[in-house]
Amino acid sequence: MPLNLFADECVHKRIVDALRRNGYQVDYISETNPGLSDSAIVDLVSKKSAILITEDSDFGEWVFVHGYKNIGVVFLRYKTDELESIIQAVLKVILKFEKKMFKKFIVITSKKYRIREID
Repeated sequence: MPLNLFADECVHKRIVDALRRNGYQVDYISETNPGLSDSAIVDLVSKKSAILITEDSDFGEWVFVHGYKNIGVVFLRYKTDELESIIQAVLKVILKFEKKMFKKFIVITSKKYRIREID
């Protein structure tokens, strides 16, 4: 089954483009549903049993406080001048954990990553 990725509209377009160039299908909220609320995004991604890529820390609350479990989240934390480094980190982590990202909350920085189970 191919990886089902959604990128929140706060995700830099260059990250989405890099994923697409590397063969990943990415539904980019900025292109498909600009202005969609966080709750609607979580509902959409959850219904599709997908992975959400975001730079918005609020999605941690949706998963861990509001109990959305049928989702995976990749939360990106980086400074503007680290864009190239974060692109490489995202590609590396997704390639490494492609089959194991569902029901995980993954935080990626330009230098490291950490993974937490969503249970």
